[in-house]
Formats: sequence, structure tokens, C-alpha cells
Amino acid sequence: MNQIEALRRLQGLGAPVFETRDASALLAVTPANANMILRRLADQGLMVHLARGRWLSARAISRFALPELISAPYPAYVSMQSALFLHGVIEQIPAVIYAATLGRPRRVATPMGIISFHRLPAALFSGFEVNDDGAKIATSEKALFDLLYLGPARSRLFARLPELEFPREFHWPQLRDYARSVKSLNRRKFIERRIDEIHRASKR
Repeated sequence: MNQIEALRRLQGLGAPVFETRDASALLAVTPANANMILRRLADQGLMVHLARGRWLSARAISRFALPELISAPYPAYVSMQSALFLHGVIEQIPAVIYAATLGRPRRVATPMGIISFHRLPAALFSGFEVNDDGAKIATSEKALFDLLYLGPARSRLFARLPELEFPREFHWPQLRDYARSVKSLNRRKFIERRIDEIHRASKR
């Protein structure tokens, strides 16, 4: 089967992300042959190899919609520094895409960028909006809350906050509501204290 015909069939799947075994069944070839075809298409920029056995049609999706596709079957949304940048709260462009998920924490390198997944409890998995391109993006309040919630984590990755510039419409009561939903008393007190510090600093 030539690559043009293979690409036409793969684009007809109707799903931006698929597995090698899906391509194997669709193209009626062995998984090894399907993998070879997909790699050749990827070399031409027509497919993106997301992870082992998982592929993305290169024209199908924005990079900020990638986290949930890669984390499937667990949901995910863009948060922390990445969402804060998109909302104009921080100026520095994050080197990776930070995402909250119900799945395991991990770091995934893709041709469209590195995605850093961080696990939240199901009770705190909220506070995001869905863009027209399908990307789930945390609100600025939830992105900051997620950053504060993950601050005490063992990795210390989020222990230091970037410089923050809050827009007039930033909703401080909403941020405090998120803090009150934390079950751990120690973690909740830590977050509430950090919110007070950040709020005071924003008024200077």
C-alpha cells in the first residue's frame, strides 16, 4: 500500500489520536508494517508519534489539547504556569506544558512539546474551560490554586512561584473557595496562608 492511500484511510478514522493496532486493522497489514508506514508518514510531518504505540494526525489538533489525549483514559487539563501564561498572569513562556490529571504523574516528550502531568484528587479536578479547539484550560484562579496545592509536593517543582501580574478581573473569592475544598487541614492552612501573602503583595 502506498503512503498516500494509507494517509487517506488514516485520516478517515475520525479520531485525531489512534494506536498502531488501529492502523494495522484499518490498513489490513501487520502491526510491524503499520508501524513502518506511520514512521514514514511522521518523517514527512504528516503524523506525530506521541508515545509508544500512539499517534496523532499532524493537522488535527492544537498542542494544548494534547494532554488529555495522551493521558486517556484519564482526563487532563492545562494548568499551573501554562494556564497562567495563557491568561496573562505571568510573562515568561513555560518550557513545558503543565497539566493536571487524575492519572499518574509523569513527563512525556512529544514532537509538539514536553508535557508534565501532575495528579490531583478527583474532588479538586475542576475549574477549567474548553476552548474551540477542544483544549481544556484552567481558569486563572484554578491554575494558581493548582500551583499552590502542588507546592509542598516532594519534588518541590512548584515550591517557588513565578512573578505574578493579576488582571483586574481576577476573582480572589473563587481562589479561596478552592482552598476551602482541600480535605487535609495542614495543606489547606498552607494554601490559605500563601493566598493571603500573594494577595497582600499584589496590592503593593
